[in-house]
Amino acid sequence: MGGMKINLVMVVVVMAALAGVAAGQSVAEQYLSAHNNARRAVGAGIPDLKWSTQLQAYANNWASDRANKARCALSHSGGPYGENIYWSSGSSTPAAAVTAWVNEKQFYNYASNSCAAGKVCGHYTQVVWRNSQSVGCGSATCPGGGKFVVCSYYPPGNYNGQKPYLQSKTTPAVEGGLEEA
Repeated sequence: MGGMKINLVMVVVVMAALAGVAAGQSVAEQYLSAHNNARRAVGAGIPDLKWSTQLQAYANNWASDRANKARCALSHSGGPYGENIYWSSGSSTPAAAVTAWVNEKQFYNYASNSCAAGKVCGHYTQVVWRNSQSVGCGSATCPGGGKFVVCSYYPPGNYNGQKPYLQSKTTPAVEGGLEEA
């Protein structure tokens, strides 16, 4: 039964994201809609993310760097923000990247705040991290084809020992924060 619920949530997230494309949403709006639909699907009162042009520029710069210097090797920037990366061998949509991260939900166990053995779920927990307030995403075309996608989050998530849906006292304060579109 739990698997059916997860699959239904994924269908809803993908359909909502595709509806955005049909409605003529900008690329930024497509990324933002896919993120916020996943956050709403959690049902824990997680606030929507806001789009940040500062994070978008950072993400675009890292995607371009990876495309030009590393032939789209999957590696994180190590910068001050939370970060999800994605690579597709063909053309990709914002919804496809976010859906790949959200699909990790099936491996996340909230009670133990851990991933299933041998699985990854940190991309998902960053998408739904309650304290993250802003997101900006960018992409670059890889030299051999395909696309490298980066989404940056502020404040970052995935603090050891903290659950993604709870407010935290150790998350950086957002004073002034980032420029938002």
